[in-house]
Amino acid sequence: MQKKPLVIALTGVTMLLAACVYIPRPGPVGNHDVPQPAKPVELARYMGRWYEQFRYEASFERNLDEVTADYSLNADGTVKVINSGRRTSDANGFKQSIGKAKVADPTNAKLKVSFFGPFYGDYWILDHDDDYSWSIVGEPSGRYLWVLTRDAHPPGEILNNLQARVKTLGYDWSLVRRTKQ
Repeated sequence: MQKKPLVIALTGVTMLLAACVYIPRPGPVGNHDVPQPAKPVELARYMGRWYEQFRYEASFERNLDEVTADYSLNADGTVKVINSGRRTSDANGFKQSIGKAKVADPTNAKLKVSFFGPFYGDYWILDHDDDYSWSIVGEPSGRYLWVLTRDAHPPGEILNNLQARVKTLGYDWSLVRRTKQ
């Protein structure tokens, strides 16, 4: 009779360990002193499609290219987030995640984003062009970084300027992965 509780306990532990495989794991710290956002954000101007140009690789984006982020305002003031990308090893490997963001500070430059129910992560718009043609996004741990543009294939000069800006913000460029669009 004592085997039944042991079997139940082992089954529970096995299920818990299996679930851990799907928990996003952060990469190494690439910026030990993440700066505060440089300027306020006009949410309405930030909405729309963005093309990822560079990022720190993360488990939930591993091997994704053709990555886009689409933002739209919900009636309740939150932001609908649709992240999409294609697995590089599989032409049919399209992946999409739908989430929600809420503003976390009066400048609109800090948001909290959730793709997993009640669990929210930081999304800081560290810098953006005055015309909202590019933005640099990070969060306080320094483990995540995204560089986004409105154009899927911006000129090399813009990409070079963004690379320089990322380095100026204190990010380790050796951890950056270029996203193929």
